[in-house]
Formats: sequence, structure tokens, C-alpha cells
Amino acid sequence: MSTDRAARRGTHSGIRIQTFLARLPMFSEMQADELDRIAAHTVPQYYAKGEAIFHQGDPCAGFHIVVYGQVTLGFNSAHGGEKVVEIMGPGQSFGEAVMFLGKPYPVFGRALADTMLLHVGRHGVLEEVERNPPFARRMLAGLARRLHMLVRDVEAYSLRSSTERFIGYLLREAEAPTEVELAAGKSVVASRLNMTPEHFSRVLAELSSAGLIEVRGRTVRILDLERLRRYGA
Repeated sequence: MSTDRAARRGTHSGIRIQTFLARLPMFSEMQADELDRIAAHTVPQYYAKGEAIFHQGDPCAGFHIVVYGQVTLGFNSAHGGEKVVEIMGPGQSFGEAVMFLGKPYPVFGRALADTMLLHVGRHGVLEEVERNPPFARRMLAGLARRLHMLVRDVEAYSLRSSTERFIGYLLREAEAPTEVELAAGKSVVASRLNMTPEHFSRVLAELSSAGLIEVRGRTVRILDLERLRRYGA
């Protein structure tokens, strides 16, 4: 679907854009008139499961915020496979750094489920950055957090075993108290953790045999949280 088509479908979204923006950290301290200015450059977009949001090399005209659904960011490898870089969920944003650089997207974006996004136009953001220094600082803080996460991921890939990486993922994603839904699908999570699907299956089998988790379809139930933490230490 083109951006224009997605925008047209998003015009009857049923949400007030300013209200949603105000809940996000980067916009939370804005006054009503400031939110109105950002909202004037914001377009709701809808994508069906599996649909491309943008392709690697496409121009970047702003950044996206996930209202509901999931988005995978990744790139195509030289061998024809895909490497998942990030999985974005509700309330998360992506594309800010590329927008500021004025470069094409270095990754692709694809909906992992039926997804609603808000696309915040570059022109409106740059105007607000010049007008509103606190907003600029919050955007910089968000980019710094993203960089910190990237460095942490590189460290994990380099220094931790596959089992340790998956345990870390479970501990981060677990909903109270002990259950994780692999909504993105096992192959996508495996790619995100830098594993092949076969290796990921072996890690699941290892932890299941150890009595630490139980796997039912896409649901992973943690059977012994403290032992799992020690196992991954």
C-alpha cells in the first residue's frame, strides 16, 4: 500500500491525535497549541499483516509511532535472507534518526500484525525543534536511549550465548508474572536474537528439558523464574 492510500484510510481513525501524542514521553510536556502544531503534520496510517510500510532505500519523510499492532525493522542479507533489527510495539517510535540525517531508510519496515501508525512529518518536527528546545532535548534523549539499546544488543551478540540471549529476552518481555507471547512469531524473534530458526528451536528444547519453561504454540510459560535467572547469569 502506498503512503497516500494508507493516509486516506487513516482519516477516519476514531482517535484524537493530540490526545495520543500527549501520552508519549517526547510530547508529554507540550502545551495544547504545541500539540496542535505537531498534529497538523501527523497522518494516521493503516497496514495489514505482512504489508510493507517502507522499503530499504526509500526516502524518509518523517517518523512513525505505533498506535496498535507490531512492526519489524530489518534488512535483506547478501544470501537472500532477512535480518530483523528491531520489533516495535504500541507506544514506540521509529525513524527519527534517519529523518534528521535526511538519508534513505537503511532498513525495511513491515507490519507483523494489522497495525495503525501515526506518521509525523519531517517539516513539522524540524519547525518544532527550532521553536521548542525542551522538545528537542527529549527527542535527543530518545535517540540516545535507542543507541544505548543498540550497543547493548551488540554486546549481547558478542559476549553471550544464544541461550543467555533468549533468557534475557524472556525476562524483559514477560507479562506478570510468568508468560511471554511470541506475537511476532518464532522465526522473527530468532532473527532478532541473531539465531537461526533451528538454533532457536534447540534453545527452546533445552530450557523446556531443564524444566524452566513450557512452550505452547507461540506462548512461553516460565515455570521457575529464579532458576531461569540463574541459568542465564
